[in-house]
Amino acid sequence: MKRVLIITYYWPPSGGAGVQRWLGFVKHLIGSDYEPVIYTPENPDSSIEDLSLLDELPNGLTVIKNPIWEPYSYYKRLIGQNKNEKINTGFLTEKKKPGLIEDFAIWVRGNFFIPDARKFWIKPSINYLRKIIETQKIDLVISTGPPHSMHLIGLGLKQKTGVKWIADFRDPWTNIDFYDQLKLTSRSDRKHKVLENKVLKNADMVIAVGKTLGDELSDLGANNIRVITNGFDGEILESVQPKGKFTIGHFGSFVATRNPSVLWQTLQEIGNENPSFLEDLQIELVGKVDLSILDDIEKNNLSKNSIRVGQLAYKEALKKMESCQVLLLVANNTPNAKGILTSKMFEYMRTSRPILAIGPTESDMSEVMKEVYSTPAIDYKDFERMKQEVMRLYTLYKSGNLTVDASKTKRFHRSELTRKLINAMDETLIN
Repeated sequence: MKRVLIITYYWPPSGGAGVQRWLGFVKHLIGSDYEPVIYTPENPDSSIEDLSLLDELPNGLTVIKNPIWEPYSYYKRLIGQNKNEKINTGFLTEKKKPGLIEDFAIWVRGNFFIPDARKFWIKPSINYLRKIIETQKIDLVISTGPPHSMHLIGLGLKQKTGVKWIADFRDPWTNIDFYDQLKLTSRSDRKHKVLENKVLKNADMVIAVGKTLGDELSDLGANNIRVITNGFDGEILESVQPKGKFTIGHFGSFVATRNPSVLWQTLQEIGNENPSFLEDLQIELVGKVDLSILDDIEKNNLSKNSIRVGQLAYKEALKKMESCQVLLLVANNTPNAKGILTSKMFEYMRTSRPILAIGPTESDMSEVMKEVYSTPAIDYKDFERMKQEVMRLYTLYKSGNLTVDASKTKRFHRSELTRKLINAMDETLIN
């Protein structure tokens, strides 16, 4: 039995997409040749809490927690936010457009907390885990980021102990979609890139969630890249059309760069041409929604067709997905869009519901859509194709035949993906 130490900021009771990848892997590692040991903060300032995920933890799993200090209390005070409010991810704004104070706070956040606000946990964690590696006979360390401070903990342990180390990138570092919003000075930008390069060159293996991200990390200096996508757990559902309205559901954080203006315009035009369409249409927004998206929905006269469900626990969100006629998937309209392969895409797959994907037609997301559903992504500005696809889905809905062939989704089940992970860990320990 080999022991693998997994360094992750996001762990139950924290919720959201950042938790699911390694929670899923850990559940499937139990019973293999690897015993997972989790290292995570005792008091993280995560944006979502989901107590129901505690029930997902395997019996007997070793979870090591250490206190973390984060500067968010000062950040919240600076922008006038209540200390009990959560910091949104990806610059999502629910209340108003940021003003000068918010801009200054972002500048401070970007230039004084490199690589991120969890930087103060790096040295204490390295000192603490050096002893854990020895006393608990750890064979392998895996860090998963963002936040990329977790990778710097892995780097420090590699340098101090020589332990084998894998860096798992769920998202890019300097090529992440909001990097240019951090208001970085040239000095801060260089520091990010130097730290990123050290991680990539010193890790024994780097895992990326998609091919494009893997290629980008390789170009930045990573020597040993493996691609293991996100996935889903649970049984793949039979494709049966739910009852009720023609519901288009979006799940998770709906940030401004994901605003599918072409969809709202299309829905408005179809409704103008066919008023009965609007009687059938329902847009469900599950999770936090940026103010700019709500404004765009209102501008296209769709507010009365829209329902804001708010944040749901993971299991509740899965049930909600199953009740939707169509699931909306939008890649951030940013320079790195080609490589965006969000975890929600794979959660959608489990439900066997049609996916309306919006993003670059030449991208990782579009390739998966073509492979699984024979339907590539629709470009952000392709109004004609959007209208054709919405009408195709609506026509199938009206005839009671809105179903999909989900037979090609099995390879994205986490049991299958964990086999890839085990192969990667075996290879790292051998080399």
